[in-house]
Amino acid sequence: MIPSRVTIYEVGPRDGLQNEKGVISTEVKVEFIQRLVAAGLPIVEATSFVHPKWVPQLADAAEVMTSLADRMGDAGRDLPVLVPNERGLDRALELGLKHVAVFGSATETFAQKNLNRSLDEQFAMFEPTVKRARAAGLDVRAYVSMCFGDPWEGAVPIDQVVGVGKRLFDLGASQLSLGDTIGVGTAGHVKQLIGAFTEAGMRTDDLAMHFHDTYGQALANTFSALQEGISTFDASAGGLGGCPYAKSATGNLATEDLVWLLDGLGIEHGVDLGAVVATSQWMAGHLGRPSPSAVVRALAGPA
Repeated sequence: MIPSRVTIYEVGPRDGLQNEKGVISTEVKVEFIQRLVAAGLPIVEATSFVHPKWVPQLADAAEVMTSLADRMGDAGRDLPVLVPNERGLDRALELGLKHVAVFGSATETFAQKNLNRSLDEQFAMFEPTVKRARAAGLDVRAYVSMCFGDPWEGAVPIDQVVGVGKRLFDLGASQLSLGDTIGVGTAGHVKQLIGAFTEAGMRTDDLAMHFHDTYGQALANTFSALQEGISTFDASAGGLGGCPYAKSATGNLATEDLVWLLDGLGIEHGVDLGAVVATSQWMAGHLGRPSPSAVVRALAGPA
């Protein structure tokens, strides 16, 4: 049954900006996040405490979170951040943050390239991170990437994705986000994957979907997931994003495109479409290029 309300998990400031060639100023990032929160997005993932060597675009993570806490108080500390390991968690704890996420891989090759760990070794890295975070009272989200296809390994077996995903979730996560990192998923594949997770004992409420639009299938895949009862979707304002370790990964599902779909289905979400469109246009000005979101382009009108 299609849910009556959906939670949009905004990832633009983290997943969207991490792949930019140029470095965006801390001030622009902070304003971007504040604009998204003001537009009614209930969750805005702010940044990542990954080592600057690997993602230089997010090297100012501590400065961003400190500024948000100064401006927004507890609401700023409530914004989730990605922590790749215990060192990243240490930084989040020092700043008094309350929500963190870890990012695993469903495939061996991507685990090696993204985490410098084998598929099995990644769990040894995540287990103490999640355990310490939970002991400190933090909420933990788990991402699993390459759930539908891998640019080096090709199609990823569904049972392999379920095995990795459940193992990550069972470390102590409150939600598991299933990523179509290179955008090769199809509506039928989405249905099969969600069905396999529920058959393995996971509830649809524990799952979120994270689609990329490489082949123009993100909205079709979203509708398929809605039909399976999924009620949390990751999206990026303006369709920003990609993956620094997978060159075939293009933009995320655009938040505006998702909102337009949900509005058409009569599904509640609490997001002000006009405010998000204005924010994406504002950010596009800072990036020096138009937004890839179809809805942003349509509502913006001719240049």
